[in-house]
Amino acid sequence: MRRHVQTLLLTLTGAGLLHTALLTDTYLRYVRAGLRPMLITSGVVLLLLGLAAAATRGGRRPASHDGHGQAHGNGHGRAHGGGHAHDHTATPRIAWLLFLPALSLLFYAPPALGAYTAARANGKPVAVRTGFAPLPAASPLPLTLTDFTRRVQQDRSHAVRGRTVRLTGFVTPAGEDDGWYLTRIVFSCCAADSQTVKVRVYGTEAPPADTWLEVTGTWHPRGILGTRTAEAALDVMDVRPVAQPVNAYTDDLPLTPS
Repeated sequence: MRRHVQTLLLTLTGAGLLHTALLTDTYLRYVRAGLRPMLITSGVVLLLLGLAAAATRGGRRPASHDGHGQAHGNGHGRAHGGGHAHDHTATPRIAWLLFLPALSLLFYAPPALGAYTAARANGKPVAVRTGFAPLPAASPLPLTLTDFTRRVQQDRSHAVRGRTVRLTGFVTPAGEDDGWYLTRIVFSCCAADSQTVKVRVYGTEAPPADTWLEVTGTWHPRGILGTRTAEAALDVMDVRPVAQPVNAYTDDLPLTPS
C-alpha cells in the first residue's frame, strides 16, 4: 500500500474512533463504558501517527534524477533486458476494503446487537446467591432480568410470589407457539463476548422483534418456586414501549439519556 494511502487510513481511523467515543454514545453498542478512555487514547495515537506521517512526507525533498539517468545510461540492459522489472508501488485492490470500517466510524455505525443475536446465543448463567435481602415494598417493583431470574430460581423465601414487578428489555421471538422473551444482552468486555438474559412472557402477543419494552406483571407459576425447576417467566399486566436505555448492554436498571 502506498505511503499516502496508509497515512489517510490512519487519519480516518483515528478520527472515526474519536468521533464515536467523544461525540456520541455509539461505542456502547460494541464495548463496555469502562473502555471509553482506551478508545479515546487509541484514536489520539492513530490520528497523531497519520498527521506525523503526512508532515514527514510533505517535508521530504524531491529525489534526485541523476541516479536515474545513470541507471539508464549504464544499467539499462540489467534493468530491462530480461523483462523482469515490476512496479511494486501499486496498492492491491483488496487493501481498499480497509477504508470501509474507518469510514463507517464516521458516517454509518454498524447496527447494534439485538434479537437476531439473542435468539441464537446461549443464556447467561445466573450466579448462585446464598442469601437474599428483603424486597422493597414498592409496587410495581423494578428489577433487572438477572435479579428476577435469581429470585425465582434461588430465593427459598418465595419473596416474588404474588409481587408485581417491572422489567425492561427488548423483544426476542421464542420461535415456538408465537411466544417471546424479554431480553437483555450483556457485555463482559465487548460485543464479541456478549451473553443474553431472557425472561419468558405470557399473556400477550409478541410485539415486533427488537422493540424495547417496560413490562409489568407477576411470576408465571411453572415449576417449583425457589428451585432451578422454576421458569423465569412473567404473566403480563401491562406493556409499555420505551426508548432504548443508555446502558442497553448491561443488565442494570435502565438509565435514560440526560
